[in-house]
Amino acid sequence: MNPVVVVHGGGASHISKDRKERVRQGIIRAATVGYNILREGGSAVDAVESAVAVLEDDPEFNAGCGSVLNVNGEVEMDASIMNGKDLSAGAVSAVRCVANPIKLARLVMEKTPHCFLTDQGAAKFAAAMGVPEVPGKQLVTERNIKRLEKEKHEKDAQKLDCQKNLGTVGAVALDCRGNVAYATSTGGIVNKMVGRVGDTPCIGSGGYADNDIGAISTTGHGESIMKVNLARLALFHVEQGKTLEEAADISLGYMKSRLKGLGGVILVSKAGDWAVKWTSASMPWAAVKNCKLHSGIDLDDTSVTDLP
Repeated sequence: MNPVVVVHGGGASHISKDRKERVRQGIIRAATVGYNILREGGSAVDAVESAVAVLEDDPEFNAGCGSVLNVNGEVEMDASIMNGKDLSAGAVSAVRCVANPIKLARLVMEKTPHCFLTDQGAAKFAAAMGVPEVPGKQLVTERNIKRLEKEKHEKDAQKLDCQKNLGTVGAVALDCRGNVAYATSTGGIVNKMVGRVGDTPCIGSGGYADNDIGAISTTGHGESIMKVNLARLALFHVEQGKTLEEAADISLGYMKSRLKGLGGVILVSKAGDWAVKWTSASMPWAAVKNCKLHSGIDLDDTSVTDLP
């Protein structure tokens, strides 16, 4: 198989001009890291984990360092990962003092009999696994402090919720052995209640991977995504014979018409086809196949370059 990796940086209602280039470079960097792993014979799971970790380490994205803040001004992060070879999966939620929640989610997948650990249990497991604890303040950025202050002062913040707070990062990949995987990570939504968990760590909502179909990672309004099981819904349409683009359009359209929820998806099929679709204003993304790097942020904004 020709390996493929696709990465997204979350749906967005607006990305300022001064941030756009930094966001674009961050996405391209993550996709390149993931693809280089695949090109050297690495697994799809390794590729998606590494690509997402790059974005967690980049303060421009709502995951890891750069996560948005809850009502108390604290970071609470969610992540999940899945191996399409055997449907093994790992997820964590309400994680506070870990630099890379996606790495902790993979440890849950590979080192426990469970799929999902949360909050204090996830923290104890991280400590037991030797995952370094980082000070919570280290994950907080000045931009997100200002975002929280702005959100608290805005009227009708809850009503705007479906249209805003769409930031998540994710990756899907197909490796040379025909295995697929996905990984998704987020800081959640600005000004959320303490303990709020969205779609990102929920298998079938924040993502899904099955070698018999393909892999998908989602982004968008978490409560809407959970209500329609967006990831599994889109792959169901692929199973029914729809193209990746058709499956994405149908499932995103259903979520928008039923719930007014906006979002985006990245997909890769078992045959190595890939697609990116979104209903939010924009979604930073990058995809690499056959050493050709495709990337974009807005609907009519796609560039193609050759990787060395």
